[in-house]
Amino acid sequence: MGKQLGTFRAVYLVAICCMGSFLFAYDTGIVGGILTLKSFQNDFGYSSSQSTSVNANAVSVLQGGAFFGCWFIWPIASRFGRRWSLVTASIVFEIGAILQVINTHSLACFYVGRVISGLGVGAATTIVPIFAAEMSPKEIRGKLGSFFQLFFAAGVFTSYWVDYGVQQHQPSISRQWQIPIGLQLLPGGLVGLGMLLIKESARWLVKRGRHEEGLASLIWVRGGTETASVKAEFAEIVQGVENEIRATEGVTWRELWLPANRFRLFIAVSLQLCQQLTGNTSLAYYAPQIFKAVGAGNSNLLITGFFGLVKLVSVFTFVVFVIDRIGRKTAFMGGAAAMGVLMLIIACITATHPPAPSSATSTAPTTISPYGAANIAMVYLEAASYNLSWGPVAWLYIGEIFPSRIREIGVASGAASQWLFNFMMSEVTPYAITNIGWRTFLMFAVFNAAIVVYSWWVLRETGGKSLEEMENVFGSVETRLDVEAVRAKAFGAEEGEGDRDREGGRVGRGESG
Repeated sequence: MGKQLGTFRAVYLVAICCMGSFLFAYDTGIVGGILTLKSFQNDFGYSSSQSTSVNANAVSVLQGGAFFGCWFIWPIASRFGRRWSLVTASIVFEIGAILQVINTHSLACFYVGRVISGLGVGAATTIVPIFAAEMSPKEIRGKLGSFFQLFFAAGVFTSYWVDYGVQQHQPSISRQWQIPIGLQLLPGGLVGLGMLLIKESARWLVKRGRHEEGLASLIWVRGGTETASVKAEFAEIVQGVENEIRATEGVTWRELWLPANRFRLFIAVSLQLCQQLTGNTSLAYYAPQIFKAVGAGNSNLLITGFFGLVKLVSVFTFVVFVIDRIGRKTAFMGGAAAMGVLMLIIACITATHPPAPSSATSTAPTTISPYGAANIAMVYLEAASYNLSWGPVAWLYIGEIFPSRIREIGVASGAASQWLFNFMMSEVTPYAITNIGWRTFLMFAVFNAAIVVYSWWVLRETGGKSLEEMENVFGSVETRLDVEAVRAKAFGAEEGEGDRDREGGRVGRGESG
C-alpha cells in the first residue's frame, strides 16, 4: 500500500507541476489562430496587411519574456525552493493573461501582457523539469519526466481545437478571441494552488541543511513509510550533497567550470539546439502554412487540428508503453533518424510534385491530391516520431543530469537556450518556406542526420540511474560517489537497529522471568 501511495503522490506532484508545460504550449498555440480572427483585428485596430508583423511580434515578445523568465527564477528557486518558485511563476503568468484578455483596444498593452506571461512561462519551464526529476523514484523517473511533453502536447492539441471552435461557432465579436485567452487562467491558477498541497523537494531541503524536513518530504513522496530503501535513498542524497560541498568549497560559479559540469552545461545548450533543428517546432508554429505548402489547400486548419491529436496520442503512447523500456540515447538516435528520413521524403515529394498554386491560395473548397495526402501523412509521422523521442526525452534529460548544487542554473541555461533557439527557428521558418520551399525540408533532413551522430558520440546513458549516480555517469572526479557503499551502510544501519531491538526484547523477557 505504501509503494502504491508513493507512486500516486509522485504522479500527482509531477502532473501539477507539468500544468506549467500545458501553459507553455497552450499560450503559444492559441496566438496564431486568435490573430487571424476579424474580431481581434477590429478590436485592436490593425489591417490585414499588418497581420504578419502583429503575429511575429506577439510570438517574439512571449519568447523574449520566457528567455528572461528562465534567469529571474533561478535565484528564487535556489533560495526559496521549488514550490514557491512555481507559485511565483503562476502569479506572474496570471497577471499577464489578465492584461491580454481585457479588451484595451491597445496592441501595446496586449504585448505587455504577452511579455509578462512569457516571464511566468519561462520560469515554469525551468522549475518543472527540476522538481519532477528531484522527487520522482528513479524506477519511473523517465515516465514521470516525460509528463512535461505529454502536457505540452495536450496544450497544443487544446489550443488548436479551441481556436477552431471559436472560429466556427462564435460570432465575430470580442468574446470570440477573449474565450481562448481567458481559458488559460484556469491551468495557470492550478499550478499555483496545487503547490500548496505538496511537499518541497527533499534534495533542495538537504542542500539548505534542513535534513529533518528533507527526510519527511522524501518519506511523504515515497508513500508515508520510513522503509530501509527510503533511508538508503536519503543517505545517498545527503552524501551526494556533502561531496559536492567538499569538492567545490561552496562557490557555485566555480562549480560550473569543473570539467564534468562544463560538459553537462554544453549538453544542456546543444541538446536544446538539436531539439529545434529537428524541425518539429517549426512545424508546430507554422502548421497551417506548412500544410498549405505541401498540398492541403484550404483544409489546412482542420488538418492542423488533427496534427495536434497525432502529437498527443504519440506522446501518451511513449509515456505509458515505451520510456522505461528503452534508453535515453536509443530514443534520441531513433527519433532523429526517423525524422530525417520523413523530412527527406517530404522534400522529394514536394520537389517532384509541387502543390498547384490554387491549393495554397484559393478560399474555395479544394480536393487534396494524392501527393498532398502523402505529404500530410509524412508530416503526421514526423510529429509522431518527435513525440516518441526528442519531445519528451530532451526535457527529462536536462532535468536529471546536473548535481544538486548547480541544478537550478544548469536547467535555467538549458531552458533559456530553448527559448533563444525557439525564437531563431520561428523567425527563420516562414521565410524559408516562402523563399526556398521544398529545400526547407531537405535542410531539416540534413540536420537530423547530424543529430544522430551527435546523440551517439556526445550523450551519455542516464536511464535507471539515481540523480546522485550522474556524477559517475559524467565522470566527475571531484564529486564521484560510491553509491553501493552508501546504500550498504544505510541498509547495515537498518539491520543493526533491528538486531538491537530484538536483543532488547530478549533481555526484557529474561528480566521479567
